[in-house]
Amino acid sequence: MKILKQIKELPQNPGVYQFFDKRKKILYVGKAKNLKKRVSSYFTKKQEYAKTKLMVSKIRDIKYFVVPTEMDALLLENNLIKKHQPKYNVMLKDDKTYPFICVKNEPFPRVYSTRRVVKDGSFYFGPYTSVRLVRTLIDFIHQLYPLRTCNFNLKLENIQKKKFKLCLEYHIGNCLAPCEGFQSEDSYQIGINHISQILKGDIKSVASILKDRMISFSENMEFEKAQEVKEKLSLLENYQSKSTIVNTKINNVDVFTIVSDDLSAFVNYLKISNGAIIQTHSIELKKKLEESDKELLVYAITELRQRFNSQSKEIYSSISVENLWENTKIIVPKIGDKYKLIELSKRNAKYMQFDKIKKKEKLKEKSSDKRIINQLQVDLNLKEKPRHIECFDNSNFQGTNAVAACVVFKNGKPSKKDYRHFNIKTVVGPDDFKSMEEVVYRRYKRLLEEKKDLPQLIIIDGGKGQLSSAAKSLESLGLLGKIDIIGIAKKLEEIFFFGDSIPLYLDKRSESLKIIQRLRNEAHRFGIKHHRNQRSKNTFTTSLDNIEGIGEKTIQKLLSHFGSVEKIREAKRETLENLISKSKTATLLLSLKKTK
Repeated sequence: MKILKQIKELPQNPGVYQFFDKRKKILYVGKAKNLKKRVSSYFTKKQEYAKTKLMVSKIRDIKYFVVPTEMDALLLENNLIKKHQPKYNVMLKDDKTYPFICVKNEPFPRVYSTRRVVKDGSFYFGPYTSVRLVRTLIDFIHQLYPLRTCNFNLKLENIQKKKFKLCLEYHIGNCLAPCEGFQSEDSYQIGINHISQILKGDIKSVASILKDRMISFSENMEFEKAQEVKEKLSLLENYQSKSTIVNTKINNVDVFTIVSDDLSAFVNYLKISNGAIIQTHSIELKKKLEESDKELLVYAITELRQRFNSQSKEIYSSISVENLWENTKIIVPKIGDKYKLIELSKRNAKYMQFDKIKKKEKLKEKSSDKRIINQLQVDLNLKEKPRHIECFDNSNFQGTNAVAACVVFKNGKPSKKDYRHFNIKTVVGPDDFKSMEEVVYRRYKRLLEEKKDLPQLIIIDGGKGQLSSAAKSLESLGLLGKIDIIGIAKKLEEIFFFGDSIPLYLDKRSESLKIIQRLRNEAHRFGIKHHRNQRSKNTFTTSLDNIEGIGEKTIQKLLSHFGSVEKIREAKRETLENLISKSKTATLLLSLKKTK
């Protein structure tokens, strides 16, 4: 009843309204051309969205502010949202403080970067979204004009009283010593005026002044001064070439574009001055009440123009929005250079959207990996969370080329830089148990010697026999009981624990079993790959390496010339004799004939 009474008493003027819940907490801030019509629509119309219905059900009080124009309502709404951050208002995800370039209001003004804006008559340019850009600009400014960096009070009476002494900056040419009266205030101010024009984006005018001055010095035979001005011009042209030039006829324009999904909108802003992009910034707006792109873009334009102190009389937009800005024209370009600006801006908004999606996916992956690690600890009853897991597998072919592989997973992901191959050195013939004992011993003896991190879990591809062999090596290194170790038998996917004859059977659909299988399969793949390489290497080299009298250099010479053993077999004796000696050719051909 109270709400209906309040609605009846609302004026039909532009203004801002606030909804409060039973605890007097602000739920929502909105603007309206007609307060009575807009507020009553929440209670008389059937709400389409669930979130809006929920908000309306919580409203217990309404307050409002009448303002002269809809533009005033827009500005007030923007400020109230930033101040109170109501639960059901769009949330601007951008709470950073950005640097400005300050031209200080003082005799012989300093030019420096700051994050604090003080209302003392100084000029502030920005804010800039990149600290690196600010530093680059200030370095460029100091290259172009020698400015003071000291904080002395350079009033005329202080200079006349000789209160200051020349400093290092003067001696190295970075300052012309106005503190000692070596530079007049008028001369210094010319540089400051040019700097202000450059920071506003008006490089063309400054370049034109410098060109006229250079010509004047040349005509008066003042060639050294002309050269100094020429160097400044070169710096200025180099700086301008790094700006993105779009069209010199496009001047003092703001460009806004929006891309959105179900949860967020991404708005990009470009500032164009004298045909060049001098500022760019993107923001994310979190949707709360299924706001339309038009609503969000109006909010973003207001916020960004306020933040960047924009006075542009022309706005290019990717979508048609209601023009609430006095003496400002809104255009939705369709062709030409103006449309290219819209495309460029939209691309930047999409990049921000894509980056946010990627970050969310990474967070989901991390969350999933953390859950799997926790589950694995529970299912296997491990002492520690298995953030670092290593898995071993053996490979041999009819008793030859015995090799082993160790693969490493960290935080649920393969750490391929930590994978290791092993050639079996101490075992003769196909003995998986002895091979596993050797490999596990070698692996952890080395980790201990190099003082590297040990795993929390070791997985052995095999049953009780292989597990016992691996445990024997851990025992000899004093690691048994300090690191959890299990074996997985392929046939029934049985999980064996050392010292326990009864295997564990994990649910076939469980994430714990899946990650164990993944480690086992990865170790098998990695081991087989190394095993094949060893076999092909041995098969390739035995036919030449075992020939007495044919050394490594001769083999390299033959292979680089012919490319393969088969082509060496097919080569003419004369060709071989020209490449290597007659005696070596005879030995080679005899041996190849026997092995054919």
